[in-house]
Amino acid sequence: MSANTPVVRARWCDTGRIVDLVSNTLSPSALGAWLVPDESRRPAVLAAVARIWVEHALLFGDAFLLRDGSAATIWFHRYRPIPAPARYVDRLAQVCGAYQERFLDLGRALAARSPAEPHNHLAMLAAPGAHGMRRAAAVLAGAQRWMDTLSLPTYTEALTDADRDLYRRHGYTERDGFPVPDGTTARPMWRLSPFWTGRSGGNTRWPAGRLTGRTLNGRTSEWALR
Repeated sequence: MSANTPVVRARWCDTGRIVDLVSNTLSPSALGAWLVPDESRRPAVLAAVARIWVEHALLFGDAFLLRDGSAATIWFHRYRPIPAPARYVDRLAQVCGAYQERFLDLGRALAARSPAEPHNHLAMLAAPGAHGMRRAAAVLAGAQRWMDTLSLPTYTEALTDADRDLYRRHGYTERDGFPVPDGTTARPMWRLSPFWTGRSGGNTRWPAGRLTGRTLNGRTSEWALR
């Protein structure tokens, strides 16, 4: 990949930075307020759950950062089933307390509509603060270049109109929406790789397999919820 690419592939040492980006993006959102109504606890709870999923993605997917560290994308390679994070339910209960079921309910709703086809799943897009949408567009464009080389479609869920419009501008098409527990509508978004052959065998780097479930996203959501 060219050195001119605006993103860098994340390493384990980048976990803390990515967790902060996810928490700072989700905390002021309507979804974040629904997941953790206690505003004083919200950033810490969201960060703890994000850490579980970011670490899992570094084992079973990819993560990318803008070169200045101001935005990130987190992906799972769903060309075959992947396990849940170790002791996930117990760890979720420990960090979420009374809010555990909200995360689980959201995860179940999203997993029920996950594509059966092998794909790469954009689980989180985090770009907090001023000019967040501009940085979101930059990190998505750079990460998408990497993911397209894997020759599989990519999938995500848009939970806001702004995110849906962003994904559309980057070649995603919208599938039928469905309600999620916070009262909003999730819009599944699907994008074919330029190298996609139309067959699961088009992925020449990894064997393809049927998916059995998954995590969660939108610009800030897909993770905490399986």
